[in-house]
Amino acid sequence: MKNKDNNKDTTQSNDKVHITGSVFSNRKEAERKRSEAEKAREAEYEKEMELRRRQREEEHDKRLMEERRELLRLKQGLIDESESTIHEEKEEQIELTFAQKIGNFFYHNAWWLGFAVIGVIFVSWFTISMILKPRPDVSVMIIGTNYEFGENSQLDEYIAGFSEDYNGNGKILASVYYLPYSDNNTSNYAGAVDTRLSALMQSDDAMIVFGNDDIISALTPEDVFADLSELYPDNPHINKYAFMLKGTDFAEKVGLSPSDITDDWFVAIRQPHRLMYTSKEEMQEKFDRDMVILDRIIKDLT
Repeated sequence: MKNKDNNKDTTQSNDKVHITGSVFSNRKEAERKRSEAEKAREAEYEKEMELRRRQREEEHDKRLMEERRELLRLKQGLIDESESTIHEEKEEQIELTFAQKIGNFFYHNAWWLGFAVIGVIFVSWFTISMILKPRPDVSVMIIGTNYEFGENSQLDEYIAGFSEDYNGNGKILASVYYLPYSDNNTSNYAGAVDTRLSALMQSDDAMIVFGNDDIISALTPEDVFADLSELYPDNPHINKYAFMLKGTDFAEKVGLSPSDITDDWFVAIRQPHRLMYTSKEEMQEKFDRDMVILDRIIKDLT
């Protein structure tokens, strides 16, 4: 009995597998037939379109031949213009459905639409970023090649510790412009360093500047920076316009190793001038404000 039952169960199980396989096979066969039917319809449609195109070309060629003969007869005086059958024929207008018009528009304007979409996305991103971009209370520049100082230091946090909430948004934020200027004109050009430096130096943004000896080839320090020796005559770190960072714990305070700040690095402040993007009065206002921050930095490091 058990063998019969087992045989019966096995038979039913085999039947289920077979039925499932049949359903799958039937479905696959139906899909194959639908695919073949679709390809046959597409081939028939293309064949009909090709036939129509050839007929139009034949009719066009036949009409041109008849018109040439007619013109020849006109020139020979065999017939006059009133007897001529030559007349301008308007090309047959094909009426398109609304969906076809939409598809035709996108087909012929795909490139322009693509550029337009990219333009809209870029403008939207730029507008949103400008709206959401936090406004710093103070900005400083780093002029000189020092990747660790420019990219991995905590200079912004250090500067913010001496600033105030000048823009009144309830937060104190400092920003740093890193300009890896060097005597290598190729690298300066490739990184647009010259362009960015010129733009910043023609504005009243980033009055406080951290620099090294590379800065001498970019500008004339005595003309750009204020003389600090008059304000701090007894400070041993002051050398004319520069507060030298050598011998201070500046590196540790911005999260760097002392070896990351070589002996030629200093901090200075730009003196007021009438520039391309600001007036002398506006720059003087910025100078007076940022001088307070620089004074706190000097006292912290001395």
